[in-house]
Amino acid sequence: MKHLSVCLLVIMAALSTSPAAARTGFEVGAAKIDVTPAASRLPKAYRGILDHIYARAIVLENDGQKAALITLDAGRIPEKLWTDLTTRIASEFGIPAANVLLTATHTHSVPRDDTVNFEDGAIQSVRQAMAHLQPAQMAYGAGSAYINVNRNIIDPKTHDWWEGPNYAGVSDKTVAVLQFQDLNGKPIAIYYNYGVHGVITGTLDLISGDIQGAASRYIEQSLGGDVVALYSNGPAGDQNPIYFQQTYDLRDIRVKDYARRGIDISNAMPPGGEGLDRSDPKVRLLMDQQKQMVLSMGQMLGEEVLHVSRANLERPVGDVAISGLERSVTCPGRVRTDSGRAGHAGAYADGGPVAIRLSLLRIGDTAIGGVNAEVFTNIGLRFKRESPLKHSMMTTLTNGSADSGYIPDDSAFGYETFEVLSSRLKPGCAETTIVEGLVDMIEQAEPKR
Repeated sequence: MKHLSVCLLVIMAALSTSPAAARTGFEVGAAKIDVTPAASRLPKAYRGILDHIYARAIVLENDGQKAALITLDAGRIPEKLWTDLTTRIASEFGIPAANVLLTATHTHSVPRDDTVNFEDGAIQSVRQAMAHLQPAQMAYGAGSAYINVNRNIIDPKTHDWWEGPNYAGVSDKTVAVLQFQDLNGKPIAIYYNYGVHGVITGTLDLISGDIQGAASRYIEQSLGGDVVALYSNGPAGDQNPIYFQQTYDLRDIRVKDYARRGIDISNAMPPGGEGLDRSDPKVRLLMDQQKQMVLSMGQMLGEEVLHVSRANLERPVGDVAISGLERSVTCPGRVRTDSGRAGHAGAYADGGPVAIRLSLLRIGDTAIGGVNAEVFTNIGLRFKRESPLKHSMMTTLTNGSADSGYIPDDSAFGYETFEVLSSRLKPGCAETTIVEGLVDMIEQAEPKR
């Protein structure tokens, strides 16, 4: 009998240490909800649906601390949406606002009015993710994707600043990946971070998640099951897709079409496909090629995320502490008093201070710093250099919308580009204020175990 008891104890000990039987306080659930509006509800400017758009959520929980990573296939996160959503999430799910990162993919192919019910879609995605919570572990990895390019150039024809591919300009190719997996290593969800504008389908006037939506769908299809892939919008204020027809042939056609009507748009950019003659065979060809390009670049980005998840992940950890913070910072503001998209110095008067919301979610030894505006690449690079944590990334257009316009880095304020000219910020404040604020928040958010 004694010998039998010893054997049973050995067997139980072996089972308790096996991956399938091990338990952790860290749990993860994920879900996505289709929020594509009916074709009958689309605004007049929209001609139909190219691909479906989603609200995606990953919910994390450990030792009673909860957090939610939410990405919407939207152009931005309006302040009211952020306020209403975080209030509901705190009330219904017990997740404090400071532990929520609500990010827009920044697709330019979704209406900015109430056509899409993002609020209910986001709530449903969190609710389903909560229902799917299971013991989990997390692994970090990083790779590189070459589908973005700096978009601020000196035009070779006019010798003025304009928008186009600057291959020598600063650009961060890093794809940061957080993979959440069950205790047997099977993926539950992927959160990936990259900096590129979602503008490819903008001239088509069709509902689309653009490159970001195509990449997430590709990852989800490749991994199968209920795996959810959330795109996190890195600092992309000065980053376009590397192949972007709106700055080439389509733009030249549009400028000439307007000129024939006596309208000069050489220093402007009409919204969407406004003014393009879709009966023109050349226009139709270029637009069809843009549809192909979305899928091509989405696959390229998706493949790099999959490569990282297969080969470049660090050892997964299962006891992951969660901590979040939120802070508002201000910088001096200005008001532009002249017009023109780019190519000459702007004229300004003093304006009121500009408030910028910073968010910080620390998941174990990984920091995700959020900014509620479009940020230039150099600011994100500086944040990663100065962060006390090796695993750090910046997600932009997150947790509301600052009235700053773009947020250029200090050196970029000398550019006569549309992002800099339209910014409400005076030079010399935002870069350091954002970086130092997020670094300080990382230190404050160090989990107490």
